[in-house]
Amino acid sequence: MDVRNLKRLEFDRVKGKLIEFAASKIGRELIEELVPYSNRDEILIALAEVTEGRELLRLDPTARLDGWNDVRSQVRRCERGGVLDPQELWYVLQTLTACRQIKHFFSERQERYTRLHEIALGLGSFKELEKEIALAIAPGGEVLDQASERLLSIRRRLVAAQQRIKDRLNEIIRSTSYQKYLQDPIVTMREGRYVVPVKQEYRSNVPGIVHDQSASGATVFIEPMLVVEANNEARGLLAEEKQEIARILTELSNAVSWQAKELFYALENLGKLDFILAKARYSESLDAWAPRIVSEAKLDIRRGRHPLLPVKAVPISIQLGEAFDMLVITGPNTGGKTVTLKTVGLLVLMAHAGLHVPADDGTSIGMFDQVFADIGDEQSIEQSLSTFSSHTTNIIKILSGAGSRSLVLLDELGAGTDPTEGSALARAILDQLRCQGAKVVATTHYGELKSYAFANERVENASVEFDIQTLQPTYRLLIGRPGRSNAFEIAQRLGLAESIVQQARGFLTEEQVQVADLMREMEKSRMQAEQERSEAERIRREAEQYREQFMRDADKIRLRKDEIISRAVAESREMVKKARLEAEQLVEELRAALKEQTTNTREKSISKIRQRLNHLQSSLDSQVPDNSLEHSTEILSVVGPGDEVFIPKYGQRGVVLEAPGQDDQVQVQVGMIRMTISREELRGTSGKETVSAQRSGVGQLVQQKARNISPRLDMRGMRVDEGLAEVEKYLDDACVAGLPMVQLVHGKGTGALRAAVQNLLKEHHRVKTYRLGEQGEGGSGVTVVELK
Repeated sequence: MDVRNLKRLEFDRVKGKLIEFAASKIGRELIEELVPYSNRDEILIALAEVTEGRELLRLDPTARLDGWNDVRSQVRRCERGGVLDPQELWYVLQTLTACRQIKHFFSERQERYTRLHEIALGLGSFKELEKEIALAIAPGGEVLDQASERLLSIRRRLVAAQQRIKDRLNEIIRSTSYQKYLQDPIVTMREGRYVVPVKQEYRSNVPGIVHDQSASGATVFIEPMLVVEANNEARGLLAEEKQEIARILTELSNAVSWQAKELFYALENLGKLDFILAKARYSESLDAWAPRIVSEAKLDIRRGRHPLLPVKAVPISIQLGEAFDMLVITGPNTGGKTVTLKTVGLLVLMAHAGLHVPADDGTSIGMFDQVFADIGDEQSIEQSLSTFSSHTTNIIKILSGAGSRSLVLLDELGAGTDPTEGSALARAILDQLRCQGAKVVATTHYGELKSYAFANERVENASVEFDIQTLQPTYRLLIGRPGRSNAFEIAQRLGLAESIVQQARGFLTEEQVQVADLMREMEKSRMQAEQERSEAERIRREAEQYREQFMRDADKIRLRKDEIISRAVAESREMVKKARLEAEQLVEELRAALKEQTTNTREKSISKIRQRLNHLQSSLDSQVPDNSLEHSTEILSVVGPGDEVFIPKYGQRGVVLEAPGQDDQVQVQVGMIRMTISREELRGTSGKETVSAQRSGVGQLVQQKARNISPRLDMRGMRVDEGLAEVEKYLDDACVAGLPMVQLVHGKGTGALRAAVQNLLKEHHRVKTYRLGEQGEGGSGVTVVELK
């Protein structure tokens, strides 16, 4: 796209804001080179990368993806045969380490950050080079002793030589015969050699080499003859150390040059990651999101905000390319027309550049080959062009390049010249752009253009709202409504005599008056429609809330029903299992009794077994529901509220709450459960049984639980595992019985049972809240539980 159009729409200022979020020079360079893409696939990839970057900032905010340096110049120098100093090698080492760590980070999260992981794969593998430099270079750029065996040997000998020198000099400065000659009893260095400070007048009394003299001349620094040879040895070792360090640095620099191409590629990918994360941070700061990119040349911006304006800026919503291709915006100065144009153009450019846009979800932006803009006063003194001439020059270029996939933004079309001629010229320009198929948003002051949308297809009016009461613009964009000048109303509110205003109204033509009246009626109708739409939206939201609440309640009932049935089945199975085991035991005892030797003993044993069998039968009869009730087998043709029905599917009775709906579904109250069931599954009842006898199946189980369960479970004296098992069963029974709140009595004691119970309650799906008992409830010896 034309650089001048990008600048008119302030795309360079957006990049300036984006650069602030980059952490590296390479990332900043990529931002400076950023221009909108022309390929939809490239745009989609770039937006997906930024979206992953936003996810990374949200899910892994402490992730370290920095810590590397831009070492491109150092690597180039190595390629040319140069040698890096230790500090530069340390920078290279930091970058190699960062490559390894960042690559490892994304390899562990490749399913979460697919695209970022693909970029991280290009960070290469530099394990050997990293190891070599790490063994030789310390933080701060110091060459380590273990860089080579020879360096270690040289430094050990050097330390020993320096220590011998210090020892000899310490003997001199401690000697009573030399102390009177010394200025201070210290050992210092001059020109890399160890010396002692001697008073000027005694310089001949200390044989040695003079290396320096104090500024006052009172002190000379002498290297005593006793340590000259040792100093020579130390200087030689220093030279050897320097040569060995140079050799080590040369080898390491050569190793860097051998992997120069891989390093350049790794740096390129590090910069790209920084570039993506900068875009993600910028998106986060704007509360921006990825728009939907469509292949057609159209747009639908929902509550879009100009990225360079404060957060409190009024958002705009605008469509183009669906119902209409051209939008003519009218309204007063400072009303926000120019900002609207720039917002539309800038959001399109940002989306095409792979940036998230500050707009609501559902925003879609199409593919435009070109974005043309004629915004602002580009008067050129050097070219002697007036404002009108400048705008005309731009429009000529736009007309020569605009097509069906172009977005054209025109500010104050036809301004800067005679109103009549300017208006006519503006209409002609819009006609030409419409013929070329361009998508156009134009602002104007000319009232004649307000009727342009009514006279032409796929052209729509819009205006920026102005509050007559406060005489301030609201900056709201109103599509479908031409703007009014409001000149008479504003003048009257500012204090202009009403007679003058009325006289001015009299100068209007009959047609102008009719247009004004029509616009007032349109405004009135629009406001009424907005109020009705707001009311309808409110009612819709309330209906949605009721519907959601109903669905939640239905789900809870369905879940409770399934739980009750499952528990009833489980208890029945357990009861049958116990009965079977006891019966088998009785059979074994019976077999043993039959083997008794005497008839008397055998009869006694059989009698005892018969008594136990009768007791087992009585026990089973008391627990098994009574299914001997009489019920009709015919499907009920008429069902009404209050009718008592039988549900064979669940083996229980219930009461109809509501008449069947259009889907033939009936709401039935069964015990404490309300369920919805098809009318075809209902049967009639005989009506002869008492209410207690009518309960069967799961219904009987629920009623039994409700009658027998206590709102208080006493666990005192139980072990922890026994107590937890009792709590589990008790909570299930309490929920089946419909208890809203229960008390678990665990006692105070050591607190072990209380702690175990409360740990269980934290994760229990039936528990809403819990707390320790208050005064009168048992204090810390009781936990009060509120059930869901």
